[in-house]
Amino acid sequence: MRALTPVALAAALLCVALAAKGQTSTPAAETPVTALPSVTVRASADASAEGLSPAYPGGQVARGGRAGILGSRDQMDTPFSIVSYTNELIQDRHAKSVGDVLQNDPTVRTARGFGNFQESYFIRGFLLGSDDVAFNGLYSLLPRQYIATELFERVEVLRGASTFLNGANPNDGGIGGAINLVPKRAPNEPLTRATVTAGSGSQVNVSTDIARRFGPDQSTGVRFNAALRDGGSAVEDEKAKLALLALGLDWRSSDVRLSADLGWQDNKLKRTRPNVTLTNAVTEVPDAPDGSSNFAQPWSYSNERDLFGTLRGEVDLSSSVTAWGAYGLRRSDEANSLANLDVSDGRTGAATTYRFDNTREDKVDTGEIGVRGKLRTGPVGHEWVVSASYFEGEQKNAFVWGGGNILATNLYTPRAWARPDFTAGTVTGNDLHAPALTLRTRLTSVAVGDTLAFADDRVLLTLGLRHQKLDITNYAYDTGAESDRYRKSRTSPMAGLVYKASKQLSFYGNYIEGLTQGDTEPNNDDDPTDQPKVLSPYVSKQKELGLKYDSGRLGGGLALFSTSKPRSLTNADGVFTAEGEDRHRGVEVTVYGKASSRLRLLGGMTWLDAKQRTTGVADTEGKRVIGVPKFQANLGAEWDVAGITGLAVDGRVVHTGASYAKSDNTLRVPGWTRLDVGARYMTDVQGKLVTLRARIDNLTDRSYWASVGGYPEAGYLVVGAPRTFSLSASVDF
Repeated sequence: MRALTPVALAAALLCVALAAKGQTSTPAAETPVTALPSVTVRASADASAEGLSPAYPGGQVARGGRAGILGSRDQMDTPFSIVSYTNELIQDRHAKSVGDVLQNDPTVRTARGFGNFQESYFIRGFLLGSDDVAFNGLYSLLPRQYIATELFERVEVLRGASTFLNGANPNDGGIGGAINLVPKRAPNEPLTRATVTAGSGSQVNVSTDIARRFGPDQSTGVRFNAALRDGGSAVEDEKAKLALLALGLDWRSSDVRLSADLGWQDNKLKRTRPNVTLTNAVTEVPDAPDGSSNFAQPWSYSNERDLFGTLRGEVDLSSSVTAWGAYGLRRSDEANSLANLDVSDGRTGAATTYRFDNTREDKVDTGEIGVRGKLRTGPVGHEWVVSASYFEGEQKNAFVWGGGNILATNLYTPRAWARPDFTAGTVTGNDLHAPALTLRTRLTSVAVGDTLAFADDRVLLTLGLRHQKLDITNYAYDTGAESDRYRKSRTSPMAGLVYKASKQLSFYGNYIEGLTQGDTEPNNDDDPTDQPKVLSPYVSKQKELGLKYDSGRLGGGLALFSTSKPRSLTNADGVFTAEGEDRHRGVEVTVYGKASSRLRLLGGMTWLDAKQRTTGVADTEGKRVIGVPKFQANLGAEWDVAGITGLAVDGRVVHTGASYAKSDNTLRVPGWTRLDVGARYMTDVQGKLVTLRARIDNLTDRSYWASVGGYPEAGYLVVGAPRTFSLSASVDF
């Protein structure tokens, strides 16, 4: 059976619920009213004294999150827009990856990386690749293409530029926001949880989550996670297999806190539906094909294996001064055989494809040290911080490009080809079996900041500077010769102000800069071994004003922002250079928490005006940026069903407006709206908490283009997933 039907899902959920209910039923008059057991994570996730920020009423988001080197801050005390999605939300929405979690965020849209199946994220209309996602505050440690949710406790999104807070990203993201994943730690209560999930395409996921604390004062914590996924998806003939192991450790005394993480993930994809590129011959955007159709070639695959870890420690030097240090590493191997689709006729769907194989090895080492403290100078309070960071990443690559052997196919009636041999027109770069060094990135920085508190701590002024050095070297394929190198440095300022008008209302504003690696010159399609030019680092500038509201049960925010960044182009003289800018102006409205004792809300709206400016080219001047809609919105609601203890139902509407696939705005991609629904039932069976969950994503089975782009100046399309069913059962032993 390829897919569970809605009837089968409902019947399975009902049968299991009734069976569980029957084991504990008593006459109605004698039925005791008892609270279901719960697990609350209070232990520190980052070896900090503050520990994990508590959940906000409703349990879907936390009260605060990490503001980079400033540490964990309450939402109302921070001059930035930060949201932290909890593990409870991750489980209830059957989220499998970071992108699945961010389906709940009205300011973020998930796209796909160029040429493979890596996730990318549009935050405030700017791209952030999964390479630039942080783990426990350190960049680029988790699997590069796909990050399974069993690896983390929370997803923290900092909206806006963040160079002072986090340092420059190793790649080219971070202008519109930053994502930090918080690792799991042992809670105060013992935890032994087993979960089985079944879904469309006969996919099965089995996982376990085990945690204990030891010692007379419970000072030592151990948390172990393991998961195995195997099977298909709602898309025809797609297959995926994932194995995962993760270990989280922590120890604390009165003045020392330590934590460590070790993880391993092996992700294998077969015949996964690829991206769709519209060639220059296309004059109209093709209609999205049926969401369950698959135009991938049967021999295509993508495999990635990652080993990663972190160490973090914190020591109180005095009652008011704390020092910390952290180190992380990742070692990764990738192998792919890809066949992306190039559409040449938008009306008929006529297309071509070709074989492209590549291998890659990544080596990442990164760390930071710092000291933070508190003091007072007269009536003014200070929370100061000094920090230094280091990042070094090496990429080894090899490829074989079969562009000389073009295969005819069609978007709507795809043709499956036998795996083609590489012909005389094949272009190679390095050895697939022993990829060689092509890129080395070294980043170092020093930062200093101070948050000054005035007027009985109702006015908070944060000032900071980070001096960043970027040393990026490209190496030629086959020869290994240094082909391009730049060493640049920049001091990035930040100023943020919070005025707490009351316990319920805060106003804030900030000016902060972003620093990212400049764009890379597009590859020469006639010679993929041609070493592209890399532009000097881009400096983006953000100005933001906003307010935050917290009634104690229901919270929300309003943000107005403007961010500008240089853009690249090939000028009239044929020179690849940085001229003009992208300017993104927008308004964000967010809401979260409990609207009533039974109703929880999560969502919001974003309006974006993302324009290309002073490009020097009439066709693009003033036009909208590729892949960025004018309007996008999410609204999720969860309701506890009256009269049935432990039963909740939820619905989520996701809307994304139209955008463009070309920088001259001649190819308009329609917007879309999707409806997702789910249910959760919790009950006590012989003293054990049993949780049953069911979901249907894309309930109406809408066919749509889910994203446009995912790589600078690339407007490729990704087909949205069809109606997808999933059913899970978790037991806490």
